[in-house]
Amino acid sequence: MDNFGTSTSTAAASSTIVSPVSSAALSPVSSIIVILDFGSQYTQLIARRIREFNVFSVVLPCTTKLETILALKPKGIVLSGGPSSVYDDAAPKADQAILSTGLPILGICYGLQFMTHHLGGRVVPADAREYGHAEVTVVDETPLFSGLPATMSVWMSHGDHAEALAPGFRVTARTSNAVAGIADESRRMWAVQFHPEVAHTKQGTELLRNFAVDICGAAQDWTPEHFIASTVAKIREQVGPTGHAICGLSGGVDSSVAAVLVARAIGERLTCIFVNNGVLRKDEFAKVQQTMRDELHLNVVAVDASERFLLKLAGVTDPEKKRKAIGNEFIAVFDDEARKIFEAEKSAGEEVAWLVQGTLYPDVIESASVHGPSHVIKSHHNVGGLPADMKLKLIEPLRDLFKDEVRRIGRDLQMPEEILERQPFPGPGLAVRILGEVTPERVAILQEADAICTAEIKRAGLYRKVWQSFAVLLPVKTVGVMGDQRTYAYTCAIRAVESEDGMTADWAALPYEVLRTISSRIVSEVRGINRVVYDITSKPPGTIEWE
Repeated sequence: MDNFGTSTSTAAASSTIVSPVSSAALSPVSSIIVILDFGSQYTQLIARRIREFNVFSVVLPCTTKLETILALKPKGIVLSGGPSSVYDDAAPKADQAILSTGLPILGICYGLQFMTHHLGGRVVPADAREYGHAEVTVVDETPLFSGLPATMSVWMSHGDHAEALAPGFRVTARTSNAVAGIADESRRMWAVQFHPEVAHTKQGTELLRNFAVDICGAAQDWTPEHFIASTVAKIREQVGPTGHAICGLSGGVDSSVAAVLVARAIGERLTCIFVNNGVLRKDEFAKVQQTMRDELHLNVVAVDASERFLLKLAGVTDPEKKRKAIGNEFIAVFDDEARKIFEAEKSAGEEVAWLVQGTLYPDVIESASVHGPSHVIKSHHNVGGLPADMKLKLIEPLRDLFKDEVRRIGRDLQMPEEILERQPFPGPGLAVRILGEVTPERVAILQEADAICTAEIKRAGLYRKVWQSFAVLLPVKTVGVMGDQRTYAYTCAIRAVESEDGMTADWAALPYEVLRTISSRIVSEVRGINRVVYDITSKPPGTIEWE
């Protein structure tokens, strides 16, 4: 088996978001690994790696109370990395009592330094800071390195190092510059200075498996089949026998899988609302309706509100304001539609009380520091644009999942591959791929260019091999020549990236012939564009979307 927009009906209760703590507590898996987040952008990758071998993991803020952590009955605890120096007054801190629970603990980077600092060792600025690839040599046997080679290529990212270990600890691995691994097996504590969760550490997943499965004894029962069964049961309990829900459907993987899960739980009591916000891809409004009704058999209400959205976007150039404008207008549109549904259900003695969203872990991570002091990158319409007084209660069944996990869930739900393999599409749609003001004319131009980009990448058999591929319309006009005429038209950028989960990404080295065809077709067929460029920026330092 594989490893694993909005309404405000006035009669409904106040909003409720199921947190990672509560979702984990409600999940009847036999084993949980808790990851305490000290602010690393890699923290959620630790969770993803552990889940790859079917062990459930949950990320919590480092400030989470010890009693809350222990209530989850974790098999082990991971202390994440982080950008701070552990000896600074403002450094993120966890309850030091976590180090005396007797549970197996793995410290990663900052986690190693946290252990050392708070148990009597000494952490100081390193003379030779290590960033990027490094060679680690295992100098003392430990279950954490069981089955791993004596020398490993790893990924380092630290400016401090452990100058003196805490009493009881011994060095288990080194680089040429610093301590790379320590252990006190009598207290069931292990730590590494490198990042096993990133792909650059080749044996990183095996190391995490050694900790979670062999050291902690966690059961490998976190599977798509289990997730579906437990989530459907939880949704039925939440909504009750008469409650109704509405779902903001986009046609993408996330909202589609969320809708199918909820429909499996409550059937016809789910109404999906699909809104044309004026910044969808070419012909998407009609195509999505057909797919959702004919293939997924969902109850869909389609609303063409394109004029409303474009009016709200008129004159807006700031990307965050675009996102918020679209999020707020979604709320207004859903409110209008929910009232209609509510009135119909009210006459039958029932009510719409729940809103379904396809929010994923990366959406949450990049929108707010809800799991710890991780740096906020951008708001997301699913998690950053909801009003504080929203009356509908939220159901976010995918909130703790990564994109690849969602696709596996969809396959176990027997959903069509055409839906599951769709590339991610931003909630604000083409509005954040049109730099500068969004106008009907510029939307039409980008729709045509984007359709050509997608068609040619599919024709080359590359669509499923890249994470995302799309066109961006720049607020830059350049001089060109077509035939014997001088042109002055927009520049279009093509973006294609390879990624596993969207947290990090490398630009895709598309074949020159594919790029040549895309460029030639766009310039020839799309009136208003006379120049095409290709984006070769990775994430980090850039983001996948331009805005």
